[in-house]
Amino acid sequence: MNQHTRFNLPICLAVEEDAFFHSDEIIKRYIPDIIGQKTIVVSEEFLIGIYKDKITDISHDFGDAEIVAMKSASFDEAVAIAKKVCVEEIKVIIGIGGGRVLDTAKYAAHISKAVYICMPTSLSNDSLASPFSVLETSGSARMTLSCKIPTAIIVDTNMIINAPEGQTLSGIGDTIAKHTALYDWKLSASKTSTQVDDFAYALSRMSYDSVYHCDEKNMKSRVFIRILSRALVMGGLAMEIAGSSRPCSGSEHLFAHAIEEYYPDIKISHGLGVALGTLPACIFQGQDIQGLLSFFRTYGLDVNPQSYGITEEMFADIWLKARTVRKGRITILDEIKHDRAQLNEIYARMVEGK
Repeated sequence: MNQHTRFNLPICLAVEEDAFFHSDEIIKRYIPDIIGQKTIVVSEEFLIGIYKDKITDISHDFGDAEIVAMKSASFDEAVAIAKKVCVEEIKVIIGIGGGRVLDTAKYAAHISKAVYICMPTSLSNDSLASPFSVLETSGSARMTLSCKIPTAIIVDTNMIINAPEGQTLSGIGDTIAKHTALYDWKLSASKTSTQVDDFAYALSRMSYDSVYHCDEKNMKSRVFIRILSRALVMGGLAMEIAGSSRPCSGSEHLFAHAIEEYYPDIKISHGLGVALGTLPACIFQGQDIQGLLSFFRTYGLDVNPQSYGITEEMFADIWLKARTVRKGRITILDEIKHDRAQLNEIYARMVEGK
């Protein structure tokens, strides 16, 4: 029996064309008592500039809600927003943006116990519905903090179609990572007294399968965006049900975390870092990588480490550090020796895309 028998689920998941222009009608359908409550809209300065009309429109729809431009995706910023919410008796926080905005708004809503409506401008990772926020603590150090998942998630397919392609590829990478994460979760359970939550496992597997086996190969199509947004939300719910990030995060995530912590100059998004980590993780686990390689090729996701400025030397070092970034998290990396010759061979294969 999983100890996390109580969990939260979003009341609303709407994936619609021009959803941002009628977000108030969507909310009215699902949670009518929110309309008329004191609300703030949290976003970033540059997004408020780019999406001025949409964000102003949303502010009007929610009783001329104040638009707050957050300064950073940090713990301090989330606490400052939460303080404002409590002091000014604000009842609803709407987060509009990418992962940085959504994580900050989500944590502010968690601390202040406000209703949180998540409105992503891109689908770059599964944090939009997860029970965690990754926030800066001091300098470039980041911390993963538990929090409540959104009450409502509204995805505007037009926004996602027009978002930079790299952000959608990043979301694809974070979804495909579940393949190796689930293997590692089972491995960890077999080595410890913990159990795999079957329902969380099934949800995470469905999230992966829905994208991996998707018949729609054009990632700018509404069909694909609907499938990817649901897949990312399913991943978030799997984590909520499991009470941990294990259904979505394994050795491939340790690789991405090691890049973030030890090589901050490498310019690679979280989801693409995770996608790069998935192929070696697959090989370490004894799984075939040809299916994944052909999937990545189909969507134009580049798995050549050199494209991101990762040399053979750095690649080996990142995998060495990946073993240490999350103490106590058992993955395939605990089962295998750090083999430089094998890593060089994997690196060469990834450079050649085979």
